[in-house]
Amino acid sequence: MRALRFVIEPDEGKSIWLGGIGVDFKVWGEETGNQFSIVEHPIEPGRLIPPHIHSREDEFSYVLQGRVGARVGDQEATAGPGSYILKPRGILHTFWNAGPEPARILEILSPAGFERFFDELGTVAETAAGPAEFIQRRAELGEQYGLGFSDEWVAELTDRYRLKLLGE
Repeated sequence: MRALRFVIEPDEGKSIWLGGIGVDFKVWGEETGNQFSIVEHPIEPGRLIPPHIHSREDEFSYVLQGRVGARVGDQEATAGPGSYILKPRGILHTFWNAGPEPARILEILSPAGFERFFDELGTVAETAAGPAEFIQRRAELGEQYGLGFSDEWVAELTDRYRLKLLGE
């Protein structure tokens, strides 16, 4: 385990953009003995993250800015600044920017490792020939990281909340 940085400045770290959501890498798993990692996600208004399920890690999101809608299994809620959203492994979940302004969440991933999915997905976003190739390569990458995507809830949520799926 390499030494944990004592202070991480707001603009410090690598950032990638995935067509509606960003990933700002803050704490890598190598810094925590792979116990957890931390990323921040800026989210454009009206953006829906594809429903997905993790088999290896739990996600804990803290809303920093804006209003974030989330569906975890059969439960749905909207959370504002200072709220936590818990997304346990093994349960289908999704989230979206539920407000007219940009939103930002801090996400703790435990155990660490899934931050590497985001890192590799940034390369896919930069090199994919188009949306169809991006979706195919994202699914293949997801399999490597124990992540599965689903179309469940997409039509319902996009219609009800006038959302655009990530990448549209």
